[in-house]
Amino acid sequence: MSDIRFTKDHEWVRLDGNIATFGITDHAQDQLGDIVFVELPAVGAALAQGDEAAVVESVKAASEVYAPVSGAVTAINGELEGNPGLVNKEAQGGGWFAKIAMSEPKEFGGLMSEADYQAFLAESV
Repeated sequence: MSDIRFTKDHEWVRLDGNIATFGITDHAQDQLGDIVFVELPAVGAALAQGDEAAVVESVKAASEVYAPVSGAVTAINGELEGNPGLVNKEAQGGGWFAKIAMSEPKEFGGLMSEADYQAFLAESV
């Protein structure tokens, strides 16, 4: 069973067993505009929750993407190198950034549910 959670920095993370796949939310890509470049973490990199994990550049701005959970990067989405606009089209699907083997599974439970994230967005307008 996969479960999806969200951060206040507009990252989403989907859990499948101990592997957490993450990227930026649809809201974040909408705010950034047309994405022209994505810098992904290195496979094998050890990340702590909140560490800078990636950089997204759009026609408007460059933005850091933070690790939603701690662990080691096991895979990156190589499709984004040649097609960064995939993040605009499928932010919470095919536009994922990386997969992390979680070292602190309890962190996932501390993230926002989809309903909590929608309420957070409504409050931040």
